[in-house]
Amino acid sequence: MSAESADWMARIGAWKRVVGVTSHYRPEDADLPPVPRVGSFASVDVDRVLALRPDLVFLFSDVQAGVASRLISAGCAVFATNPRTLAEVERSLAMMARVVGDAAGAEPWLEEFARRLAPRAPLRRRVRVYFEEWDNPLISGIGWISEMIERAGGRDVFACLHGRPHARDRVVTPEAVRAADPEVILASWCGKPTVVEQIVSRPGWEEITAVRNGAVFPVRPELFLQPGFRLVEGYELLRWILESVAA
Repeated sequence: MSAESADWMARIGAWKRVVGVTSHYRPEDADLPPVPRVGSFASVDVDRVLALRPDLVFLFSDVQAGVASRLISAGCAVFATNPRTLAEVERSLAMMARVVGDAAGAEPWLEEFARRLAPRAPLRRRVRVYFEEWDNPLISGIGWISEMIERAGGRDVFACLHGRPHARDRVVTPEAVRAADPEVILASWCGKPTVVEQIVSRPGWEEITAVRNGAVFPVRPELFLQPGFRLVEGYELLRWILESVAA
């Protein structure tokens, strides 16, 4: 089970049905009974999954397409989602709840998800934001991150790329980032620690406003890169940062 799916099961009261999760899941509730880990997001141990004899496996993203294929070939039932927008994330959460028979338990959470992700009042000015989800090559934020930036009152400096579904299609050059001159840089390198020192020391980046003003922020992947309920926390953090910079 992918991390955002596991988090969702815990919220809607379906944790008792979970038999395994990926290593990227960090439960908020310390009292949840532990379950086996079955590898990382990009390298799920299929044999370990099959050994748990699951009735259904939740997967996310084309990155896990190979895992899905192997599980299906082994006779395992798979429910895979591939959202790219906030609306698609919300629909995916609703579908997962229906699949496990907990639609009623999910309803209040879905209402809260939509409410907390609603567009905020305009700031004094729209702050230029660059989100970096990988460092080599530089990859700008996926579609829902661009939406979060815009809803929070910022301006995604690579908004023109937000509709592109594949990470390889959102590659940008260091020169393009310099030219865009973001006032805020948020970074979460998918699957490894984000190193701010490496970002600010890139050639010529000392000229970027965000670097000059110390507005380069490493952010937790579960708040931005996992398409689940915790995006609301990322959105609220983003709004707080933009309010601070726009003041």
